[in-house]
Amino acid sequence: MTSASTLTGDIEVRVEQELVPYRHALDTMTERNAAIAEGAARELIWLLEHPPVYTAGTSAAAGELLDPRFEVVKAGRGGRYTYHGPGQRVGYVLLDLKRRARDARGFVHALEGWVISTLAHFGIDSFRREGRIGIWTTDVDGREAKIGAIGVRIRRWVTMHGFSVNLAPDLAHFGGIVPCGIEEYGVTSLERLGVTLDRATWDEALLARAGTFLAALDKPCPEEAAE
Repeated sequence: MTSASTLTGDIEVRVEQELVPYRHALDTMTERNAAIAEGAARELIWLLEHPPVYTAGTSAAAGELLDPRFEVVKAGRGGRYTYHGPGQRVGYVLLDLKRRARDARGFVHALEGWVISTLAHFGIDSFRREGRIGIWTTDVDGREAKIGAIGVRIRRWVTMHGFSVNLAPDLAHFGGIVPCGIEEYGVTSLERLGVTLDRATWDEALLARAGTFLAALDKPCPEEAAE
């Protein structure tokens, strides 16, 4: 089942209740990205989950695929290997940056901020780390661990791909890859940190902060934030 609504600025919001195969989502994103660039379709924020899959970004190294127990798909986005699966909420964000600040770095920074703000709503203190892509937090063992991944592609100034957040996935499934090419840090989830919530509750909190995210795209990323 899919539900749809509209944000201010005529942005379509599509929320999936069933698992969406990754290849289907990739094809849909690619077509929608081109249509937005041509002015033939509305911008889109798409929230969904995938069956278990490993996706390879443009910087993925063969040695980082440790155990291809699930389908492996070349994603075309930036970054390295990422796992997607049930219990992980994915947000694909297809926006026309020509209508905004035309700032790729600012887009990524705003995307990170959107996820960090939503996690804070549920009591999770998360943060960026220089040199490490993604959203990080302090795990139950006191070490830093990744709770969200970021991977984007921009074609003709229209964005695609986006972010994923670990609500309650099977964390053992990440063992088949070196997540995002970073061996020395683990992966965690809201469930592991003692926060249990369903995807509808997450989606509601995320979309409640969409206006702040979109407003941040109207101005270039501050230099101090980009460093």
